[in-house]
Amino acid sequence: MINYNPKDWFVFIFRFTKSDTFLRLLPLLIGVGVYAGLVAYVELNYLAFSQNEHIRNVGLMHSVLGFVLSMLLVFRTNTAYDRWWEGRKIWGSLTNCSRNLALKLQACVPNPEDRLFFRQMISSYAFALKSHLRGNEDYQELDPVLDLSREAHVPNQIAAAIFGRVNHLHQMGSLSAGQLLVLNDEIKVLTEVTGASERIKNTPIPFTYSVFIKKFIFFYVMTLPFGWSFSMGFYVIPVVMLILYAMASLELIAEEIENPFGTDDNDLPIDQICHNIQKHVGELLP
Repeated sequence: MINYNPKDWFVFIFRFTKSDTFLRLLPLLIGVGVYAGLVAYVELNYLAFSQNEHIRNVGLMHSVLGFVLSMLLVFRTNTAYDRWWEGRKIWGSLTNCSRNLALKLQACVPNPEDRLFFRQMISSYAFALKSHLRGNEDYQELDPVLDLSREAHVPNQIAAAIFGRVNHLHQMGSLSAGQLLVLNDEIKVLTEVTGASERIKNTPIPFTYSVFIKKFIFFYVMTLPFGWSFSMGFYVIPVVMLILYAMASLELIAEEIENPFGTDDNDLPIDQICHNIQKHVGELLP
């Protein structure tokens, strides 16, 4: 995720990053500009449509379709942002849960060996969930002493190990029944966070809906020169390119943020969140 100062808005006009939609759309913009120029040239120089009032008013169709398309793009962007923001709230819950669990274990578990176990496991849970959501099953950031099967669901294994250790301490008499119940509530949040994150990752926007918007944008932009060449001449070229840039950029942004757990510039800073959890848990369980 890119950290920036939102007040320096003027700088953003001249700033380009690898995820900037203009750079990604530049080849398409050039191609559409050439296409619009060819259509305008043929209509203005070879076709006697300029006196036909019906043909000249084809552009009125785009006013209606543009409104419909703008509503679809607004809904698409809002839906994608809701997924991004829900993902941020989920990982905020993981941060709070990890801190609360560490706070309660710090008060309930005096044994240094047990504290070391929980410090490693709670911190590793965040890193394991991050790797699980990104699909890179190497788990290199987990503590090397953790004895876990890399073929199974690693976050579930860590959560099971944490609860197993807590239950063992209760059976040994180190934790009371009340303390077990208090700790159980925090451990339960771990699996709830995993399930909520997996729901976002594994449930993309419906395929038909996404394809329809792309087709709608394509046919809308490709028909613009036919209706606007009579009134705008060759100025239709930059106008069509600008409209394509605006509409296609919204779709690209929505595609990028609808899965917020990746490594794109606009995805959630879950690497930083994981390291913060590791730092705070280490401070609470020395």
